[in-house]
Amino acid sequence: MPSRPSRIAPALTALGAVGAVGAAAAVWGIGIERYLFTVRLHEVPVLPAGAAPIRVLHLSDAHMAPWQHRKQEWIAALAELQPDLVVNTGDNMGHVHGLRGLRAAFDPLRGIPGVFVHGSNDHAAPSPRNPLKYFSGPSKVKHTAEPLDTDELDDYFADELGWLDLNNTAGSLDAAGLRVDAFGVSDAHREWDDLRVLPQRLEALRADGAPAHLTIGVTHAPYRRVLDEFIELGADALFAGHTHGGQVRLPGFGAIVANCDIPLKQARGLSAWSHGGTTVPLNVSAGLGHSIYAPVRFACRPEASLLTLVARD
Repeated sequence: MPSRPSRIAPALTALGAVGAVGAAAAVWGIGIERYLFTVRLHEVPVLPAGAAPIRVLHLSDAHMAPWQHRKQEWIAALAELQPDLVVNTGDNMGHVHGLRGLRAAFDPLRGIPGVFVHGSNDHAAPSPRNPLKYFSGPSKVKHTAEPLDTDELDDYFADELGWLDLNNTAGSLDAAGLRVDAFGVSDAHREWDDLRVLPQRLEALRADGAPAHLTIGVTHAPYRRVLDEFIELGADALFAGHTHGGQVRLPGFGAIVANCDIPLKQARGLSAWSHGGTTVPLNVSAGLGHSIYAPVRFACRPEASLLTLVARD
């Protein structure tokens, strides 16, 4: 009697192939891609007619630990791009001693005008969690997280680097001879944003009657309510981080999650945000790092953005 073909061998072959692909993806995402830092270049026509271009370096989500020397050296070298303005959208700290690494990374940017806002990891250190929960929806508050020295971080940014603190406030600065009015909020993901105070702060800022060449809105987490309000407040361009670009993306599909309510297709890079009949550029940085408890990037390289802002046609 002829023997029936066994189905076990093909199944084992398929299982082995799936396992090999998974192992290769893990090796790539954990051991290789998270070190493949890149600069994304964009040209954005938002300045008044006749204005000279300015270069904006957008940094986000460094999640810095003191031993991450490759990341520190790469960020430090970004000063060679000679930006006119630095926009930092938060989550700088990835360890209780993360400021040591941030000093090595950001010191070469000292004296370049800049602005910053907080993410939750500028207040509390990361804590171990099941990485699969990242894909189940926006993360929840961890009340047991170890507190960070946020005041020391802010003193470094404001007093030593000379950057404006935009956490639920507004300010004005000079970038390559252009007046830039800027406003921002603290981490909307933790509901620390206070949008109610911004109109008054902007009114006080504009009391001198001097027109701004550029107005920007800055947030860590790009929630719809924040982006919409920023447009109503007159922002010419919006900057955000938080999403990590999805951190693990599917080739040909993109981000699986954004960790907020922004559309997945806008979880990374330059796009347009529309509200109330007005459309402005939105740059969401995929960030420079990751939690020390989730050391992986897949189809989503760590990045900084260099945006050349030019005059509108």
